Amino acid sequence: MASFSYVLSHSSHVLSPQTPPIESNPKYILYSSSSQCRHPISILRSKLNRMALVGQRLRRGTQRKQICASIADVSLEKSTENVQLPKGDVWSVHKFGGTCVGNSERIKNVAEVIVSDDSEMKLVVVSAMSKVTDMMYDLINKAQSRDKSYESALDAVREKYKSTAHDLLDGEELASFLSQLHHDIDNLLAMLQAIYIAGHAMESFTDFVVGHGELWSASLLSAVIRQRGFDCKWMDTREVLIVNPTSSNQVDPDFSESARRLERWYSKNSAKIIIATGFIASTHQNIPTTLKRDGSDFSAAIMGALLTSRRVTIWTDVDGVYSADPRKVKEAVVLKTLSYQEAWEMSYFGANVLHPRTIIPVMQYDIPIIIRNIFNLSAPGTTICRQTVDEESESLVSFVKGFATIDNVALINVEGTGMAGVPGTANAIFGAVKDVGANVIMISQASSEHSVCFAVPEKEVKAVAEALKSRFRQALEAGRLSQVAVVPNCSILAAVGQRMASTPGVSATLFNALAKANINIRAIAQGCTEYNITVVVRREDSIKALRAVHSRFYLSRTTIAMGIIGPGLIGATLLEQLKDQASVLKEDFNIDLRVLGIISSKSMLLCDEGVDLTNWRELQGERGETADMERFVQHVHQNHFIPNTVLVDCTANPDIASHYYNWLRRGIHVITPNKRANSGPLDQYLKLRALQRQSYTHYFYEATVGAGLPIISTLRGLLETGDKILRIEGIFSGTLSYIFNNFTSGKSFSDIVSEAKQAGYTEPDPRDDLSGTDVARKVIILARESGLKLELADIPVENLVPEPLRASASAEEFMQQLPRFDVELTRKRQEAENAGEVLRYVGVVDVENQRGFVEMQRYKNDHPFAQLSGSDNIIAFTTTRYRTQPLIVRGPGAGAQVTAGGIFSDILRLASYLGAPS
Repeated sequence: MASFSYVLSHSSHVLSPQTPPIESNPKYILYSSSSQCRHPISILRSKLNRMALVGQRLRRGTQRKQICASIADVSLEKSTENVQLPKGDVWSVHKFGGTCVGNSERIKNVAEVIVSDDSEMKLVVVSAMSKVTDMMYDLINKAQSRDKSYESALDAVREKYKSTAHDLLDGEELASFLSQLHHDIDNLLAMLQAIYIAGHAMESFTDFVVGHGELWSASLLSAVIRQRGFDCKWMDTREVLIVNPTSSNQVDPDFSESARRLERWYSKNSAKIIIATGFIASTHQNIPTTLKRDGSDFSAAIMGALLTSRRVTIWTDVDGVYSADPRKVKEAVVLKTLSYQEAWEMSYFGANVLHPRTIIPVMQYDIPIIIRNIFNLSAPGTTICRQTVDEESESLVSFVKGFATIDNVALINVEGTGMAGVPGTANAIFGAVKDVGANVIMISQASSEHSVCFAVPEKEVKAVAEALKSRFRQALEAGRLSQVAVVPNCSILAAVGQRMASTPGVSATLFNALAKANINIRAIAQGCTEYNITVVVRREDSIKALRAVHSRFYLSRTTIAMGIIGPGLIGATLLEQLKDQASVLKEDFNIDLRVLGIISSKSMLLCDEGVDLTNWRELQGERGETADMERFVQHVHQNHFIPNTVLVDCTANPDIASHYYNWLRRGIHVITPNKRANSGPLDQYLKLRALQRQSYTHYFYEATVGAGLPIISTLRGLLETGDKILRIEGIFSGTLSYIFNNFTSGKSFSDIVSEAKQAGYTEPDPRDDLSGTDVARKVIILARESGLKLELADIPVENLVPEPLRASASAEEFMQQLPRFDVELTRKRQEAENAGEVLRYVGVVDVENQRGFVEMQRYKNDHPFAQLSGSDNIIAFTTTRYRTQPLIVRGPGAGAQVTAGGIFSDILRLASYLGAPS
């Protein structure tokens, strides 16, 4: 069958009261590409002629009162033709999208908003009802595919508007609307039948069909407002808006011609309220076309510019423009104002603001655009306008307005020494890209001209890469170009702000936030206007990166995902402290610590939003799962809404400590009181510390020595400020501190150990404390922090467990046999007392002699070590600055509360490093 096309240069045969039948109107073009297709076209011509005649009469009824054949009526019509179009602040322009007019109740709300506006003149642009445009495109697709279900689909469209009209209108307005609706549907059915026969539709066919949703919405809304007693007419903007198609996806408005047609239209249709169709327009040849997707916003902006209105309000279903996509950043905030340029940039980079072209018409007249929520009229929305410098505070936040991402992109890198200084290389590269019709989203080029890197949509990257390899085949074979490389699975992140220009620190803050979230940047671009800084990251890091930079600029809290390993005595105490401080940290310090998981040796509790710490034990009993460390870590770390993850190991388990290196490599921070990693094999310790220094992933372990006492941080502070450590000496065990502080005349050593065990100061088996191994681990940690490369085996330890009892079968047997060995320790105590001294169990790091040891020593009664009480720890730092009088740190060095407090302190230090205000 020969193909044919039916091109309507104007749609007025359906919609305008002035249009004569097709046969007598030369503006209508009906043609066939084959003389053999006369039969279906002649039928269509005849049918459309009849429909056009009916349409003329129906349109006249909806646009004006019936005209009586009298001289007075004729005179009135002539006078309206001379009405001048007012311009300027008397006009306000509104645009309501498909969601806003999605059903009869919403259309009533829209009508109320319109009549409540106190502007003298109002022009309202409306879209088709929600989903209707898609339904109209579906009609075309089905007809082209010769799918007869287009008929039932068209009936569904008819029913949608018919039922809505019945809800909203009555009397003459209802009859008039339904008559025209049925007429239009009959016309569309005839056209779709022709498309069905031909098997394809030209673009003008498609544009004509899909534009009917806007026509019906405008007609319906105007009838609703008229029915309420207001002066209201509706405008088919195809009679007014004239555009020049530039490509399949773009059109340029002809403002001068559109202005002339608007004045002519208004002279015959003046009203206080005008309801105009969005999305649709005409070419200079009067062929129906559309303004493409998001065209209704564009229509409103064009009409605002033509009228030089005081404002253009875009009504939608969100409260305004957000600082980031609220679906990705829950704490995103609505921005009060945006400059035209900022809105333009954010739109380009995927923010749900406006299409960039929407902003162009209003900019030259400084017409503000207001984005408001039809479902939340109390929200003031976002105003897009020309901003002055002093409109906002001078905080860092004010320089960066928001962040946006473009996902599913790929990087193409064209690299080679033969590119440097060769004119036309860039032209050849992007000429090849243009030839395949690909869209270049971002370009980055090194000043050496050694490489050009650019981003394209991932669906286009294969064609682009093949085109470049073909274009530069000779250069690649000759070695002038080394490669055309593709980096897939990327996302673009843009920080946008007009006042970023020439503001020191913005870029540094952005890159620092990404680095601390352990996100690698693959490419960077920034224009000289500095309205945006654009980076390319891995696609799986997209949401994490967005959340990290948003949080860093104080647009949301510093949020950290936490996993607690080992909810025993210390872990449970930490959870209690976190629960008690959560609200204070959020409100006063802008820190949000979310425990996403708790794992013990047998079970684990996982929660996407954060475990309720008021009843975590009950939840673990009810919802606990079998412990799986890898799944636990993945759950805590893969929450894309939270850019920073920390695992808190509250155990003393060497197997858990063996995971630290891999966790840090994955960008997971680690905090622990577990001494096993730092006192384990030296090579593993050095590997762990090297990784920590090379990355922005943090490893904090203050509580490994002295529980909550600032021993590690004090040592680091001395070293970082250039002091030289000579000797570290201290009582590092709270258990042994308690035992020797109470080992006085009248008490045996075994009695004190038994007393300490009953008071809960010792491990279940006191030999774990008396062996001195725990003190030796603390000594080796401090020795390594001081720069000594020692193994645990290099530390001689005086074991206080009598040798015959070291192999005892149980702790109970040990305690029963211990009194047999009191004599030796009692003798040593007595000798010390006779000399005015006391016994103390100490660890020593002798930096000058490159050694460490753990042993029982005697100290004078006036020595600081002799003044201890209870289970206190005391550590003395002898340095070049503190040689004659050592720097002493003293306080409780054991117990769940102080140990958990030390861990908590490390967590808050991490939050500070990640951007929380100090």
